[in-house]
Parts: sequence; structure tokens; C-alpha cells
Amino acid sequence: MRIVRFRDGESIHWGVLQGEDVFHMPDAPFWAGGTKEYVGALDSVQLLAPVDPAKIVCVGMNYAKHITERDPNRKIPTEPVLFMKPQTALIGNGEAIRLAHPDHENHHEAELVVVIGRTARFVNEDDALDYVLGYTCGNDVSDRTLQAQDGQFVRAKGFDTYAPMGPVLQTDLDPSNLAISCTVNGETRQQSTTSTMIWSVPQLISFISGVMTLEPGDVIMTGTPEGVGPLNHGDTVAVSIEKIGTLENHVRFLHDETAIPLGPKGPGGGA
Repeated sequence: MRIVRFRDGESIHWGVLQGEDVFHMPDAPFWAGGTKEYVGALDSVQLLAPVDPAKIVCVGMNYAKHITERDPNRKIPTEPVLFMKPQTALIGNGEAIRLAHPDHENHHEAELVVVIGRTARFVNEDDALDYVLGYTCGNDVSDRTLQAQDGQFVRAKGFDTYAPMGPVLQTDLDPSNLAISCTVNGETRQQSTTSTMIWSVPQLISFISGVMTLEPGDVIMTGTPEGVGPLNHGDTVAVSIEKIGTLENHVRFLHDETAIPLGPKGPGGGA
């Protein structure tokens, strides 16, 4: 099932995407079935990020080739490295990434995002996927200049708009070996599979739930593969994950209000 969030006037709703048609979810997003009211064609609704998390938990350094691509002497950590993004960093498909410091080195990071479906605390690895509602695409936008200056991740990755997610929330998905890629202006920058993660999705859920309680709707950004690179004003960045779709965002300066046409709305193709 593909779940979407969309705006209808001043109201925000959850829906199910069937083909190119959107239907209301009566008990969204943790829907158990039942009658669905037809909303309209996908291109007639304004899609939002398909998640509304209280917590955005992020994993750093979860792909070996990414760890060493900027520093060949960087060591692989012995445990997952965690940090968090604020909820205000969240944007959806088609929304603009606004660079707070366009003179800095700003990078894209394509990531598989896990969405928690029920309260998880001290979860066993073997049971971890039972706590997942679904998966979506994410982009961990990062200010490398501030990351190097601060020696930690929160400010560099926490600006408004620095957590694009979407376009849909895909349930009933095996996360263990999905193709993941990122293009900027049509040029492929990142291309890998989730099978090359150092810590798998079940391992991450088990580890993180031993640190903090994960509530329904919370998300885990699972790390990025090698190939990260610069984002600049006017770029179009697209993150694609197999069986989920493509998350596309334009990049602009924080205070630039020039309209940038986004093209048709929608989930796009799979990787």
C-alpha cells in the first residue's frame, strides 16, 4: 500500500494512492481498512511529506564507502552513530530546499527512511520489522562547512528544509536490498543498494529502541552511500529508491523568492 499526505485548502489529510488516484484514509495513517472516499487524481492534489514525525532520528556513517570517501583514514564506528533533526527541517516532494549558507559546501545525502508503526522499546532484532509501518525516500541535506567547524552534526543538518522526505510511504516492503540513487540536474551522483549498509534496518531499530522509545510516526534516516556532492542554487536533486519512487526537490537560496517551476507532482518512477 502507498500512503500519501496532502493538503486540501487549509486542511491536511492522509490518503491511499491506487494507481494515479487518491482516496481518503479514515483512520490514517495507521489504517486497518474500510471504506475509502475518492479524493481525485494524483496530479490534482498538493502532496506533502508522507510522514508527520515527533522524532527524526538519523544514523551517520552507515555505508563503508561513504565513511572513507572524504577521509581515507576515517574509521568505521563500532556502534551506530546517532543524531537528530528537528521536525521543522521536514519538507515534502516538490518543495524547495533553501540553503541557509549558500557560500558553504552543502551536500545531498540519499537515504532510506524507516517509519515506525507502533511503540518500540528494547526491541529484539528478530522482531524489529514488526514495528515498521513503511518506508520512504529521504535526503539528509548537510552543511559540510559547519559540520567540520562544529565537530558534530546537529546545526549542519538541522536547518529548515534540510530533511526532504517522500513522495509516498510504501508498506509491505523488504528493506534489505533496495537500489538507492541520487541525481543532481539529471547527473547520477549516488548509486548503491541498501544491502551495503553496515547496520541493517532491524539492527538499527533494535539499537535505537534501546536508547529511546520510538513512537508511531517517528522516522529513522538510515544513512547514505558514497557519492555525496554539492548542492547549489537552481539545482534539481532527486532521490530514488526501488519500489518506493522518486523524491524531487529544487534548491534555492534561503531568501530568494523567485518561482522555480517544479513540473508535474507525483511519486515519479522507481530506482
